[in-house]
Amino acid sequence: MSGPSDRITTAISTQELERRWAATRKEMRERGIDALVMQNNSDWLGGYVKWFTDIPATNSYPKSVVFHANEPMTMVEMGGFNTVRNLKGSDPVHRGVGELVGSPSFFAVNYTDDFHADCLIPGLKKRGYGTIGLVGPGSMPHAFVTRLKAELGGAKFVDATDFIDRLKAIKSAEEIVLIKKCCEMQDAIFAKVAANIKPGMRDIDVTALAEHEGRVRGSEQGIFLGSSAPVGQPARFAPRHFQGRTLQKGDHLVLLIENNGPGGYYAEIARTLVLGKASNELIDGFEAMKEAQDYTLSLMKPGASCRDIANAHDDYMRKRGFEIEIRLYAHGQGYDMVERPMLRADETMPIEENMHFAVHPGFNTTTMWTTICDNYMVEARGVSACLHQTDKKIFEIN
Repeated sequence: MSGPSDRITTAISTQELERRWAATRKEMRERGIDALVMQNNSDWLGGYVKWFTDIPATNSYPKSVVFHANEPMTMVEMGGFNTVRNLKGSDPVHRGVGELVGSPSFFAVNYTDDFHADCLIPGLKKRGYGTIGLVGPGSMPHAFVTRLKAELGGAKFVDATDFIDRLKAIKSAEEIVLIKKCCEMQDAIFAKVAANIKPGMRDIDVTALAEHEGRVRGSEQGIFLGSSAPVGQPARFAPRHFQGRTLQKGDHLVLLIENNGPGGYYAEIARTLVLGKASNELIDGFEAMKEAQDYTLSLMKPGASCRDIANAHDDYMRKRGFEIEIRLYAHGQGYDMVERPMLRADETMPIEENMHFAVHPGFNTTTMWTTICDNYMVEARGVSACLHQTDKKIFEIN
């Protein structure tokens, strides 16, 4: 197989893709699965297609993939009617893809709902597969799954998500290098923001500066949450739509930088910036969450139960008079902003070596919202040193 095209900004090596394919096929053989079917439409929370092909789905344009047990993949992506290219698995852009099919379908146009499934059905019927695994069926369009099952009535459909999620969660040496590069990039982004934030900027000016710095450093996608408020009022995370406020002297802003780095791997960092002097309440709250982060990190090691850690975190917070977690305060990351395992009471996947986590405890009062967020790798005896080098403090900008 040829190497990756230089058109790919930061390509995963073909050897790494082949490692993933071999690991997947081993699991498929053990379960008697003939093919996997997946579909994604974004590179925010849509990492299955990217993991198999090194090509992200973007902007709600779907990409569908059949990963065959014994031959190169079939892919359906945006293209003209009846366009089929036989790539034989050796194309430098669509590596590992045998058949590339075009489909002019759009989620906003309902009569195209069946197009992707109809592109895949003839090939699946021809091969006569007995068992087909769906990867992430809950995130696939209902029409796509319904059409496949209706037209392939002779096949047994199973949910193959759990074993793929575990394979994705355990990072290779090549993946870990790229994750560390993402964290280095985010440190540089935050330093750029800290050096340039000032009164008169709107919240959206701050996040636009962060996004621009990430783009020129190799990021393709991400979110930048933050809102400002006077010290003494909560400055909660907010998306762009709510970032119209203008910063004044003495205000503070809690900023989350959650973008992917070169190669498409996500990490995230959150810190508080104050355009003046931080209050004792703000400093004490931040330090408390830094301690809560340290407590969780002390519990994370191979074999540990995510449920037990989540419950321990809630006990820790409750005993100190803080809110317990009712959403999510720590989770795996990779090609997805949030991937398994999650440190939550409903998570069944145990922690294993070479998993990558973001850990971001926080709490809210009527006068303050505070959090801290950093990334770590799980090593043989616990977690690594923090992958971010940005100081764990409140940044006072004078």
